[in-house]
Amino acid sequence: MTHALGTRNMKLESIKLTNFRAFQDAELREIPRMCVLVGTNGAGKSTLFQVFGFLKDALTDDVQVALTKLGGSRGFQEVRSRGTDGPIVIELKFRESDHGPLITYSLSINERDGVPVVERELLKYRRGSKGQPWHFLDFAYGEGTAVTNEPDKTQDEKELKRETQSLKSPETLALKGLAQFKKFPAAMAIGDLITKWHISDFHIQRARPEQEAGHAEHLSTQGENLALVTEFLYKRHRDTFDLVIKRLSKRIPGISKVEAKTTEEGRVLLKFQDGSFVDPFLARHVSDGTIKMFAYLVLLYDPNPHPLLCVEEPENQLYPKLLMELAEEFRLYARRGGQVFISTHSPDFLNACKLEEVFWLVKEQGYTTVRRASDDEQVATYMHDGDQMGYLWNQGFFGGVDPQ
Repeated sequence: MTHALGTRNMKLESIKLTNFRAFQDAELREIPRMCVLVGTNGAGKSTLFQVFGFLKDALTDDVQVALTKLGGSRGFQEVRSRGTDGPIVIELKFRESDHGPLITYSLSINERDGVPVVERELLKYRRGSKGQPWHFLDFAYGEGTAVTNEPDKTQDEKELKRETQSLKSPETLALKGLAQFKKFPAAMAIGDLITKWHISDFHIQRARPEQEAGHAEHLSTQGENLALVTEFLYKRHRDTFDLVIKRLSKRIPGISKVEAKTTEEGRVLLKFQDGSFVDPFLARHVSDGTIKMFAYLVLLYDPNPHPLLCVEEPENQLYPKLLMELAEEFRLYARRGGQVFISTHSPDFLNACKLEEVFWLVKEQGYTTVRRASDDEQVATYMHDGDQMGYLWNQGFFGGVDPQ
């Protein structure tokens, strides 16, 4: 693993959570590039996405700020699983390629004198199938060591050069500080990966109004800057813009052109051209399905895509017939090297999913457990015989998860 690592291709293999809200002791393993999550309301789908957001906030600010965003003034106590008294632990395992070595990042957070602190932060890298993994970052309560030379150029753990560091505060991630320096390549690679994660919770009504003129390169969480990103793609990445329009016209026949126009008042608005009409019409007059499909295509064909993308319930306000098309776009995004997590309540969307892509979350005695569809012999058998996942869900084959 070097500082030249391409984070777009780094794949999250597993997530293990301890004492994080409903996940008192849970693990997602063998995660595919397209991972679809099913569960009743309150089962933990959104909570899993909160884990990604929490890590990104902790890296951008610190653990205290990240906990406050999730749990308000009670912070740590609100985020830690109820009825537990141990630390919150998040363990992520990555691979740079399908057959690359396993990289583990582990973060343990506890309280000391009523203040949340990083009890242990560890980044380790297994070079082969045997032996103990090498530790490239190992910190506790703001003190620790980090490796400063290139891991890929080192054959023996004894050759690793470790440097002792002290952080300004035990609330700060070592990864945050060390990721700023090329001399800590392992920390820099993982830090760069986490900061590029994106959680999408698109709201159509936020994307319809005209926007003040400005600059935006990436679609925001709720999509209110859609017109600005469209303008950016048209002016700076015309090939990508043309590809998005081509994909849109394929997914929604009739749409032949999309423009981002700046008015005399300095506002940016979207105009859509339907082949059935002479004049284009404004975004506020376009169907929900057209706007949402266009926004997702803008997100999925970003010239500088997110290595990990989370999308909450994409079926909302979309016609069922478009869900098959959208699922294929997510799958294409994953095949190009990204990784996408999708939560859904839609049997129609599930019908477009493959057996190995689906996990379901079950809440039992107040805590959530994770089940893989491919581990269920009955579901696997029906799928191999040609059934579809959404129909199986509707018929009650996902134990503990009834459709809503």
